Amino acid sequence: MTSENTTSNIPSKRPASALQMGPRKKAQVSTSDPLISHGRHFGRTVFALCNFPSLLTNGILRLEQMEDTSSLEDFSADEQREHRMFEHLLESYPGLLERLQNGSEEELIHVGELIGKGAAGARGDDTKTLKSAVLDWISPKGAAIQPHLHRNSKIDRGFNHELTRSLLCPAGLDWKDPETRENLQSGEISVCGDQWPVFLYANYTYDADDPWCGLLRNRLLVSAYKHVFTSPSSVDKEPKATRSGNARLHGMNAVTIASIAYIATQVRFSLSSSSVFSRTDTTTDSETFYHSLLDLLEDPDEYKEIDELLTWWNRQVFPTSSAAKRPISTNSALAKIRLKRLAVKRAADSNSS
Repeated sequence: MTSENTTSNIPSKRPASALQMGPRKKAQVSTSDPLISHGRHFGRTVFALCNFPSLLTNGILRLEQMEDTSSLEDFSADEQREHRMFEHLLESYPGLLERLQNGSEEELIHVGELIGKGAAGARGDDTKTLKSAVLDWISPKGAAIQPHLHRNSKIDRGFNHELTRSLLCPAGLDWKDPETRENLQSGEISVCGDQWPVFLYANYTYDADDPWCGLLRNRLLVSAYKHVFTSPSSVDKEPKATRSGNARLHGMNAVTIASIAYIATQVRFSLSSSSVFSRTDTTTDSETFYHSLLDLLEDPDEYKEIDELLTWWNRQVFPTSSAAKRPISTNSALAKIRLKRLAVKRAADSNSS
């Protein structure tokens, strides 16, 4: 890229959305820079599948436009979402904005590659460790999986095995139906990323009349979350205070929306027969799956269900955190005050429209 602005080292033309382009490939960067460690945590907890050099380039250019004539509301919904990710990155790493604004275009790309290297490295590490660990969590209690599933090979997973097929079966389909099983295994039924598997639901039970019921509250997901964030040894017991898990290393004491979507994506991939995690893999369609979960979990119209979900998750993973607080009692004075305030706000919004 070449600069078209004589007062800035940042290119004046934004490339395509950084959130849709996938990670940048083959970045030859140092392995000790703190930005790599930051990228590992950012990818797990804020946004996993991102082209970070483009995210930074777009963000800086957007800031310049907003200083002149534009506001964030003037941009498309996708650009607004991308900019929120950019702002989150700036807030989570003090001094980053100054480094980007004062550095060259090469420096900006280098910073993006460092963060991207961390995010990709964390994703690869989690994919590798969960491939084996997930078999322990789905094994029948006190018995072995039959037929046997290999720990180091995934060719017999996915819709090729009765157990993983039952977990990956799209919610709403009956995996016990012979025709459904046959069509899933043969590929006659093509499963897209936005067709969520039944393992996302508590007790693997999907209620078509209430699709929110039990969604993302499965013990399998909790085990995987603890494995990645608090340590593998914490899956079956409380994490020790002396253990430096990923959450503790980064001062994380509450579950994030994106981290739930990330873990769900990793578990789904570990149950599949695909051997390499790739955003272009049409078999697993992992990118669509990840985005579809984020679309729901970031929807302001679903705030009540999302708040309850986050509270539930924090009780499972960070039980001593203030984020694990119980919801306000329905008949309490505080609940009534908030309901009254909400009614006044809705009335005002209705009058203004």
